[in-house]
Amino acid sequence: PDSDLIRDYDNLFRIFYNYPPSLDPPPIAESYIQCKSLLALADMYDALEVVGPRIDHHLLQFQSRLWKQIAKYPPSYLKLGYLARSKVIFAEALIHVVGQWPSGASQLRHHVPDSVLDLIEDKAEELAERKLITEGKLFRLTLTTPRGERVTPANSYADWLALSLFRQWLVENTSPPPPLPPKTTTTTTTTTLAPGSSTTTTTQPSPRGAAANFSDRAQHQQQPRPPISSGHLYRLLFAAGPAYLPHDELKRFYKQSKSFPFSSSSTTAAAAAAASSETTTTTAAGARAAKEELRRFERRVDEVKMLARETVRPLMRSWLELDLGGREAGSCVGGGGGAG
Repeated sequence: PDSDLIRDYDNLFRIFYNYPPSLDPPPIAESYIQCKSLLALADMYDALEVVGPRIDHHLLQFQSRLWKQIAKYPPSYLKLGYLARSKVIFAEALIHVVGQWPSGASQLRHHVPDSVLDLIEDKAEELAERKLITEGKLFRLTLTTPRGERVTPANSYADWLALSLFRQWLVENTSPPPPLPPKTTTTTTTTTLAPGSSTTTTTQPSPRGAAANFSDRAQHQQQPRPPISSGHLYRLLFAAGPAYLPHDELKRFYKQSKSFPFSSSSTTAAAAAAASSETTTTTAAGARAAKEELRRFERRVDEVKMLARETVRPLMRSWLELDLGGREAGSCVGGGGGAG
């Protein structure tokens, strides 16, 4: 509208004559639109170096509200921060954009210089390499016996099982789900050659299409759960404790593994319980032994979790201005989308 254009020119000349621009107070969404429009006008007159600091000063007054908006619309604020010559806004938006790259590429191409895109791509490649190295370290985590040997099924079955459970959880949350097996149906054809001769029976797959097979699978099989995002995965690993593989899940796993010889003490207790299962005393002793073995198993899982926490710690250092409620977070935090 003409009124908006007049307002932009009025603010432009105010800045030229060293007067503060007349920009709307909260909500910040309205201020963003006005600042974006004023920067576009200043760009036409090659006046970004003069107008940019005023825009930067105005937006930084919003503090936490600004950081939350940047987290929601990082590509939009990256463009605005670049035009406003705002190091703080640009850096805040850049962290989010790099963590989500290339999801915001379409909003930035042809809107920012190639040098900015090159910077984003370089940082995204660097982050991907660091994540790959960290993931390799996670899969190489191990526990040791009191003699300093790596745990194996032969020297410490319970500890090896705790490590295997962690690795299985890691695989499920870092790998795409396996494809569902195709459902094949067969048809039987019986052919009689001649009176008195033998009968030939042929069994062959049904000529049903892939779409029909997929429909049947969708009805009779539960779709596998897709892996969680890498940012969420690293936050869970850094949180450790009950954030993943909680007590109930470990207890359920332990109960489903009744036949596993967790240790010599548990095997002895199980043998004693089997030999004297009719006595209440032996049954109680077996139950106590089982609880103790479960607690030991949980302690070893917790040790693996603490090793994983230290492994992902370098990725979880936050350079964001956004207050994350006292927890650290990596470059992958942030929302998506664009404000226009």
